[in-house]
Amino acid sequence: MPPLPTLLAQSAEMHRHLCPRQVLGVRMGVYAGELLGLELPQNNKRLLTIIETDGCFTDGVSVATNCWVGRRTLRVEDYGKVAATFVDTEAGRAVRLVPHLTARSRAFDYAPEANGKWEAQLLGYQRMPAPELLAAQIVHLRVPIAAIVSRPGLKTHCDFCGEEIMNGREILREGAALCRACADGGYYGLPMGTVWGVAAPRVTQSSATNEQP
Repeated sequence: MPPLPTLLAQSAEMHRHLCPRQVLGVRMGVYAGELLGLELPQNNKRLLTIIETDGCFTDGVSVATNCWVGRRTLRVEDYGKVAATFVDTEAGRAVRLVPHLTARSRAFDYAPEANGKWEAQLLGYQRMPAPELLAAQIVHLRVPIAAIVSRPGLKTHCDFCGEEIMNGREILREGAALCRACADGGYYGLPMGTVWGVAAPRVTQSSATNEQP
């Protein structure tokens, strides 16, 4: 594991500054490696990280772990929480980390020279021992790891809208394979079921294939 200042500098370079949440992200990644006994940042895809918010905190986690959305080793479940679950996909172990509720107030104890809360958190979070800064919970995943990771290249089509679904993310309803948007309602809507004024296709049979894109 590179020293903490090196990881913080890498995170700061992505944002042109360093903030307390970046520090929390880096510290979480480092501590997760210690708890799981993994050498981080990883050079493979053994560690899967599930974060519970977006923003600069996420980049701190990624720098410390080398888990990224583009590498399919980082997933976002947006609960609006500065929290993350780190999963050893080989050993089947998972640990969830959150800041202690007292971390903000205790930051001043580790940064007495700070001018205000923000600077106290920026400095204090770097200096505070990990067990005082972060609370760790052993957790189990409600969805099997194999189902989360899935298989790259696995494809089918939604039986309602006809759009392609990758990585086994279809939902089966009464014998039909549906995308999440058609099955449960998506984050977007289309007036009158049209796409740029053209009627959306309707497919009656799914077409599963293992062809590479």
